[in-house]
Amino acid sequence: MTTAAFKLAAMAILFSAGTALAGPGGAGHGHGDETAYGKPGDPKKPARVVQVAMAERDGKMSFIPDRIEVRRGEQVRFQLRNNGELDHELVLATLEENLKHAVEMQKNPDMEHDDPNAKRLAPKKTGEIVWAFTKVGEFDFSCLIPGHREAGMTGKIIVK
Repeated sequence: MTTAAFKLAAMAILFSAGTALAGPGGAGHGHGDETAYGKPGDPKKPARVVQVAMAERDGKMSFIPDRIEVRRGEQVRFQLRNNGELDHELVLATLEENLKHAVEMQKNPDMEHDDPNAKRLAPKKTGEIVWAFTKVGEFDFSCLIPGHREAGMTGKIIVK
């Protein structure tokens, strides 16, 4: 392989890895940015704690609870626990963004998230997302691992 061909191959690998590691929303969806559904919270500030369990039972997958009501301006600390036997994740976004991201996850099922609105957990593990809800509306949270959302692993956040 020539030096030029080697460099091109190396660049192709780097660019494809970067795409696989990208989070929902693509470019401009960095940490600290305000979105249609709010912005990353400040872990040092007070927040209402909402515990969310992830599980699979009887061929269905679920979040408990799957409906959460929040006041506009409220900061929430989602304490996540994967009670299941499989990896699960919680991705907070608009329904449109999560459905679009789910298509990307079908193509790239091992996509890693490094976004403040998403957390993937191995079985029996815990994690958290701190989020400030700055806008009124209905928003989605889903497990976007291929097949999980379709098996019922989705929920709604209503911001009043």
